[in-house]
Amino acid sequence: MIYKHTFTTKWADFDPNQHMRHSAYYDFTAEIRVRFFSKHGLSMNDFIKLQIGPILFKEEASFYKEINIGEDVTVDIKLEAASKSLERWRFKHNIYNEKGDIAAVVKVYGAWIDLQKRKLTKPPKQIIDLFNDVFDSGDFEIIEK
Repeated sequence: MIYKHTFTTKWADFDPNQHMRHSAYYDFTAEIRVRFFSKHGLSMNDFIKLQIGPILFKEEASFYKEINIGEDVTVDIKLEAASKSLERWRFKHNIYNEKGDIAAVVKVYGAWIDLQKRKLTKPPKQIIDLFNDVFDSGDFEIIEK
């Protein structure tokens, strides 16, 4: 299953050339991750209670079609890869323009960090269960450390 949400772009998402700012694409993908976890019972407050948080190692974007100011964009999230323990992960986000064409693809590489120890950690059962329940394993990859 792929979770998705539609957003309306705004003036602040664009540069003087009327191109959507590269950082706006990253903002939309960060927002979809927060919404995904929240919708599945893991709000930002829940992460604080669990003393765990996501950290990013790398974000990479490929751009294909323009997005215009005021246009609705749909952003999805798919778990594309993870380590066996689910400590490390890679999400893939497709960003679709109003016509339904893929405007950009963003891949995010990250891991879970123990907020007390400041070290990478395996996620708690709630996250493991969520990943196992929600994400389909069709073209899933195992990340080797």
